[in-house]
Amino acid sequence: MSPAVTPVGVIVLGASGYVGGELLRWIAGHPAMELLGAISKSHSGSPIIAAFPHLALAFPEDQFRSPEEIPALLRRGEGTFARIACLSAAPHTASAPQIAALLEEAEAAGIEIPVVDLSADFRHADPDTFERIYGVSHPTPDLLPTFRSSLPEFTAGAATASRIGHPGCFATAAALAAAPLCRTGRVSREIHIAAITGSTGSGGKPKPTTHHPQRHANLYTYKALSHRHTPEMEDMLTPPGGLRPRVRFVPHSGPFARGIHATVFATPASPMTGDELGALYQDFYAAAPLVRVSESPRLKEAVGSATAIVGARTDGETVVAFSVIDNLGKGAASGGVQWMNRVLDLPDDAGLTTPPPGWL
Repeated sequence: MSPAVTPVGVIVLGASGYVGGELLRWIAGHPAMELLGAISKSHSGSPIIAAFPHLALAFPEDQFRSPEEIPALLRRGEGTFARIACLSAAPHTASAPQIAALLEEAEAAGIEIPVVDLSADFRHADPDTFERIYGVSHPTPDLLPTFRSSLPEFTAGAATASRIGHPGCFATAAALAAAPLCRTGRVSREIHIAAITGSTGSGGKPKPTTHHPQRHANLYTYKALSHRHTPEMEDMLTPPGGLRPRVRFVPHSGPFARGIHATVFATPASPMTGDELGALYQDFYAAAPLVRVSESPRLKEAVGSATAIVGARTDGETVVAFSVIDNLGKGAASGGVQWMNRVLDLPDDAGLTTPPPGWL
């Protein structure tokens, strides 16, 4: 029997939203992580199971904590855990200030805390780029140079930073589908992408676009050719030392709760057979334990899991690539846990191999 390992204590910021609930679910089953504090200003003092009854077996007595309790949590965690880490599921523009406050408290206590942020706050290194995309000034521009943003699959070896901004869910799905083509220079710079997402991507507060009578048995586009995840896609698809691709992206709202199905259209830079295309994808993701290559990715094979499923086809003149992910999983919470695994020098798939349900 292997000796017991002292776990990492994890503080989850913005823990009461959909992504926060998914973070708690993945932490509950992680062999090297344990919840130190689920932070939520709006739910502080209330039981976690009041917001997430499905987590009753994992957190039967735990409560949400207020941000003011973070210093006490740090003191308790320092004497209990091997180290302390932070995963933030707080909303855009609210996450960065909360992270800044946490890091300030940690520095005062002499504690170094790795951070993975799931909001948009640290996906762009330039504050002017952030302001152009999101229409507001960045709340903590001094922190931007300390973060990096990408997917683990595009970063070989150990993490080179301890602060990560996880890409958006659409950007994750699209980049995973297109990366073997774009990052190896096998297609032209003009990339066309269509993707369909579930209603959980819009968060827990009802709005016209997520209200059940409007979403059920319906399908429609929104923000066509102007979605804010497009620059992230272009960032991640740029070949090392190569030209930045031009992505034309059309998102769709689908009549399901979870998941994203993305389709990429591209023109080969030179003729490529189907066998060559399949080998390209197999080779590109050979060292990626949470990406599976399939001829026909299906949404239900990914929903509820931490896995992305990708594939591609060609007729000799056009290449189409596909991916399916869980927008709350690989597109957010489990993707964040995967990054934290990398930062903590754990296997990418530690705690993330639970298979999805076969039928939803």
